[in-house]
Amino acid sequence: MSTQQTHPTVPLYHPPAPSPFSLPDPDSVAGYKLIELPPDLVALLEGENPPVLTISPSPTSALLSVPSTSKSYSLRQKNTSNALIILEPTDTSGLKAIATLHETVELVPLPTTAAAPEVKKRGKWHEKFASGRK
Repeated sequence: MSTQQTHPTVPLYHPPAPSPFSLPDPDSVAGYKLIELPPDLVALLEGENPPVLTISPSPTSALLSVPSTSKSYSLRQKNTSNALIILEPTDTSGLKAIATLHETVELVPLPTTAAAPEVKKRGKWHEKFASGRK
């Protein structure tokens, strides 16, 4: 006896893949990005007075700032090998796939203090012979 016979199933409707020669209808394509939030930020957002978040550009990535706490996070895209499918209920007691995601956005905490400038390492010759030179 198969498991389909013992457990009720919910039908899943997935839109057909578009032809490589056709452009998708912009009204039918939902653009989603899932953001992985760190636990400390989730606690702030679920608190009684959730802070206002701002996103601003930087030379290397976008930055999410929490001005009330002076915390900042770098936004980085993570590709996943397994697709995430966002579903919505249909009128016929089924589910309809409205988006398929192959990447998520993670927040990487930035240090709150300014980091010291990186010291440039010198070559091996300098390490061996330049110590006695003044």
